[in-house]
Amino acid sequence: MTEFSHVNARGEASMVDVSGKEPTVREARAEGYVTMQPATLQAIVEGNHHKGDVFGVARIAGIQAAKQTSQLIPLCHPLMLSKVAVDFDVEPDNSRIRVHSLCRLTGQTGVEMEALTAVSVATLTLFDMCKAVDPGMIIEGIKVLEKSGGKTGHWERS
Repeated sequence: MTEFSHVNARGEASMVDVSGKEPTVREARAEGYVTMQPATLQAIVEGNHHKGDVFGVARIAGIQAAKQTSQLIPLCHPLMLSKVAVDFDVEPDNSRIRVHSLCRLTGQTGVEMEALTAVSVATLTLFDMCKAVDPGMIIEGIKVLEKSGGKTGHWERS
């Protein structure tokens, strides 16, 4: 196991110094799921939900969240993201929505936390918009799927 990069020699929390790293194109993809009652899923898909465009609001929330990651996670660097995408796949057989994100930039540090934050806040927004009619929804499976760029190169979940 490699050393934890956010801990200094005295064992204290420390922001990693990335100033010596060469900028590279970095990208990360993440996903998560919201499972709900079939009627809730149907209302969202058909656009009949009483709160309006659930997917549109969740997409904007996820994009905004990715841009604010350094404000939420104490040791994350503020990043100039060049691309943030949040999309949804409806899985009617499982009565759930898959939320997936893509974050990209040219920079000196990775964007995994931004991709995870986008998915997390988008799933939370789906929950928030639907909780009055379906308080038993389940948010699960939030994880990084793939990352590329930087010294460690490409990694993909098998």
